[in-house]
Amino acid sequence: MTSPWSLPDFDDHEGVHLFHDRAAGLRAIIAIHSTHLGPGAGGVRFWRYARDEDAITDALRLSRGMSYKNAMAGLPMGGGKGVILAPADGVKTPDLLRAFGDAIASVGGRYVTAEDVGIAEADMLHIAERTPYVSGLPVADGEAGGDPGPVTAQGVYLGIRAAAGRIGGGSEDMVGVRVAIQGVGSVGGGVARRLAADGAILTLADVNTARAAALGRELGATVVDAREILTVEADILSPNALGAILNEGSIGALRVRAVAGGANNQLATPGDAARLHDRGILYAPDYVINAGGIINVALAYLGPITREAILGRVAEIPGRLRTIWTDSAESGLPPSVVADCIAQGLIGRG
Repeated sequence: MTSPWSLPDFDDHEGVHLFHDRAAGLRAIIAIHSTHLGPGAGGVRFWRYARDEDAITDALRLSRGMSYKNAMAGLPMGGGKGVILAPADGVKTPDLLRAFGDAIASVGGRYVTAEDVGIAEADMLHIAERTPYVSGLPVADGEAGGDPGPVTAQGVYLGIRAAAGRIGGGSEDMVGVRVAIQGVGSVGGGVARRLAADGAILTLADVNTARAAALGRELGATVVDAREILTVEADILSPNALGAILNEGSIGALRVRAVAGGANNQLATPGDAARLHDRGILYAPDYVINAGGIINVALAYLGPITREAILGRVAEIPGRLRTIWTDSAESGLPPSVVADCIAQGLIGRG
C-alpha cells in the first residue's frame, strides 16, 4: 500500500492514526489535519471501500475540508475526520463502535467526533460509552445539538437561495426555479422539502430508488435515475451524496447555471474548480455551504447554547458565499480557490 505521506491529498496533516481491534472487528482511521484553532472536529463515516488506500485518501480529504469548514464558520475547532471501514458483512455492532470510542480516547482530545455517512444518533451513544469527545448525541425536541443532518439541510437550502439570487439578478424567490437534487437522504431530502415549499421545480435522484420515488410522490417532483441527474437541464444542481462527482467529464456534461449542495469534496481534482469557472457555472464551495451540521454539533459540544442561537449562526452562511462570489468576480479566480485562500490564512497556512 502507498504510504500516506506520498498520497496526493496528504497536506501536512498533524496525524494519521490507523486502528485495528480484531476482537471488535474494527479497522478505522482518524486523520487530524490541523489543531491551529482548536481540537480537530469532524464526523465519522462507516463505509465500504474497494481499497484501504481509498479509505485513507477519504480521511485525508475530509479532515482537510473540516479544517477549512470550521475556520470559515468561525468555530474554535480544527479539522479532523474518522473513517470506519465497513466489514465484509456490512454489520455495525455496538462492540465495533465502542472500540472506535477507545480509538478516539487514545488521541487525547485532539479529535472530537459526530455523525457522518453511515452513522446515526444511536451509534454515537455507543461511542460515547468510551470517550467524552463526542457530539451529535440524541437530544429532546427543540434542544441544541443532536443529528446534524437537518441543520446541514437548512444551511444548504439558504445557500441555494443565495445562488439563485446570484444567477437570477438578485431575487431569491424560488418559485419556478429548477433544482436537480442528487441524494435525498437526511440532507438532500430536507433541502428538497424546503425548496418544494418555496415553489421550486425539483428533479430528484438517489441510489436508493425507492427513497427517491417516495419523496417524488410526496413533493410532486420528477424522479430520474441516479446516473442521469448530472445531465438534467436545470438552473441549479445540488449534490448531496458522496464526493468527487465533479470531474472533467461530468462538468462538460452539466446543463445548469450553478452548483450548490451539501456533499463534501465535490471537486474530484483542484483543476475542476477552473473547469466549472471557465464554463461560467457558479459554484458554492462545499465546506462553506454545508457548514450547518458542524456549527450545530460544535456549538452544542462547546455549549451551553440555544437552538435558536445555532440557527442564527447557520443563517450567516449565505453572506459568506456572497462575499466569496464577489471576490471571485473581482479577482477572476474560481470561488473554491478564493475560499481556500481565506481558510488557509485562518488556520495559519496562508
